[in-house]
Amino acid sequence: MTLPRDYTGQACSLARSLEVIGERWTLLIVRDAFYGVRRFGEFAAHLRIPRAVLTERLTALTEAGVLRRVPGGGRREVYELTAKGVRLWPAVRGLTTWGDEHYAPGGPRRIFRHAADNAPIASDGHCTTCGTTVEVPDILVTPGPGLGPPAADDDPVTAALTRPHRLLQPLRD
Repeated sequence: MTLPRDYTGQACSLARSLEVIGERWTLLIVRDAFYGVRRFGEFAAHLRIPRAVLTERLTALTEAGVLRRVPGGGRREVYELTAKGVRLWPAVRGLTTWGDEHYAPGGPRRIFRHAADNAPIASDGHCTTCGTTVEVPDILVTPGPGLGPPAADDDPVTAALTRPHRLLQPLRD
């Protein structure tokens, strides 16, 4: 039996938020958009998600105003986070931190750093060196101790994220 997508009868902002981002795969798509994934094929390869499910989730995120389609190279369109989507960063970061603390025995796979001074960013979003609140475009995602060695069958996104990369910047043009 398929679960409904809405929380009828719940007069709650969290319930409304979950209607947009609460389905399986959706937050991982949003996370990858922060990492700079923009092309359908890159989302599909990195997440190993069925293409029909990916199409459905991208459509829903676009209709909700979290992502937008913009012209890419050639005739293809690519996806990018809207301002509304970027506002999801604290939730994505918070859930990532929680997972690192409770489910990453080898340490975090990725560390978020302040691009200005390369210092780690604390779980509250502040730079551990200068103390400023680091805005999303000023965050570097860097390999962490839990990443492990590259594998021969790594997809292009995984391979690209073995090097420091600014959030929201396309992994490739």
